Parts: sequence; structure tokens; C-alpha cells
Amino acid sequence: MSVSLRPLDDSGFGAVVDCDLTRSSPALAHDLAGALRQYRLLIVPGQHLNHADLLAAAGCFGTVDTRTDRRYTVGGFPGLTVISNITEHGQHIGIYDGDDEEEWHADNSFKDELTGATLLYSVIAPEQGGQTRFADATRAYADLAAPVKEKIGTLRAVHSIEQLATLQHEAGAGQSSVAAGSLTGHPDVEHPLVLQHPVTAARSLLLGSMVIRSLTGLPEDEGRDLVEELLRHTTSDPYVYSHQWKQGDLVVWDNLATLHTASPCDSSRHPRLLYRAAVRKPTPYTTPPE
Repeated sequence: MSVSLRPLDDSGFGAVVDCDLTRSSPALAHDLAGALRQYRLLIVPGQHLNHADLLAAAGCFGTVDTRTDRRYTVGGFPGLTVISNITEHGQHIGIYDGDDEEEWHADNSFKDELTGATLLYSVIAPEQGGQTRFADATRAYADLAAPVKEKIGTLRAVHSIEQLATLQHEAGAGQSSVAAGSLTGHPDVEHPLVLQHPVTAARSLLLGSMVIRSLTGLPEDEGRDLVEELLRHTTSDPYVYSHQWKQGDLVVWDNLATLHTASPCDSSRHPRLLYRAAVRKPTPYTTPPE
């Protein structure tokens, strides 16, 4: 293996990767894709990446998704998006969901095609706050009691960008997500509540604290209570890793196996700037290159 891996703990969720992503190779890409399948979350510290390097790193995990908000796409680098709480001339320079928002989700669950994996690269890290928290939705599902698994196995959830925008607006005292605001009018979509990974075949819980409108076939109250119960389980301490960003950190997560959320950050005191890339479908298993 061309990379050194240090698991975060003995749960099998998350690993620190020691490598230089500017020195890409087929062997490195293969090992990184395999590590993401195994650990679902990778932290690659101490990187010095330009925009081309970051897109090349994303390519290790699948086909880069270039369907990004043009207002915050890095010029000349389709698929690269600015995430920031910094303002210039009264306008945010990147996608910004407010100082206090916490919203557990899987990226693009309000679209027909879920994001396969997401990468965030830190350029300016806040001295306080602004952590990204990750929940192991795969192990959380595995630990459910058999009757619960049987109950939820065939359920489908309605994911709504309209509801997400409304709830973000209410929670943020008028601050609505840039991403949600640019997608209002997008039709609701359905996804399985229990998602089977297309590469590993492992099952996980596909949840969202704001985006799920209802569970198909269940009364509204019953569906809402079930989603909240599953979300409390999935985001409880045994399944959560909180990442405190440092400059040069690259974090990659399997969006089909995990949930994540931002944490509060005081933008008036602690600027943050990250670049995001995502891939549409995970890289299938291949034999190692010679």
C-alpha cells in the first residue's frame, strides 16, 4: 500500500492518512479509494494543494461532479466550490449557511442522484468553533435491533429542498442556505430510508434533520417521530467524530455511508475558507495496479 493509515479508534470508522496528494499515481488513487470504502471517512493532514491538485485528488474517488453553483465555483476549475463565512464588499465569497446552523444530512439527498463522496480542503481554519461532525450511519444501522431493521427495511423517505429552505430560514432568523435558495422549485424526491452501498453492499441509514418531509405510507406524526428516533441514535456519541480543522487538512467522506453537519462558528472573529469537490459515483473495486 502506498499510504500509511492510522484508524481513529477501534470502531472501524475513520482513519488518518499520511501521504502527499500532490504526488498522484494510479497506486495512490487505488489505495485511497480502497481506504474510503473501508473506513468511510479519511483525514489527510498537512497538504499543500492548488486547485488542480484538489480536483486530481477528487478523481481518485470517482467522476468529479461539475454541477455546482456557478456563483461560487472557482473560475477555470469546474467542480470546485468555495465554502466560507468571509465577506467582501458586503457579500459572502462562498457558500455560507449562517454562524449557528447545525443540520445533519447527506449531500444532495434532495436530488435523484446522491453524491458519492465529498472532499473539503481547509485554507483558513477558525481558531475556535467551525468543526465538521461526521456520523457513522453504517455502523449505526448495523447496531439496530432486528425488529427495527425489519420495520424500516422497505420504507422510503421524501426529501424536499423546499422544506430544507424553509426550516433553514426559520432556524437562521432569516438566513437561508445559499445552496437551498438556488434550488428552490426543485421537485421532491424519494430515497430508501435504508441505503445499500453500490460498492460495499453495506447498509446505512439515509437521514436528514431538515430535509425529510415524510415517510411514504406512514402517518405524518409517526414518520416524523421515527426519523427523529433514528437520527438521535445515529448521531449519538458512539457513532460521531468531530473534526477540528487545521490549515492544510483534507477530509474525504463516503456520502453513501455517513451523515455530517457543520458546527457553530463566529464569523466576526473566526474566518474560515474551504474548497469543496464532490464525485457523482464511487469508484468500483479494481485490482491493484502493477
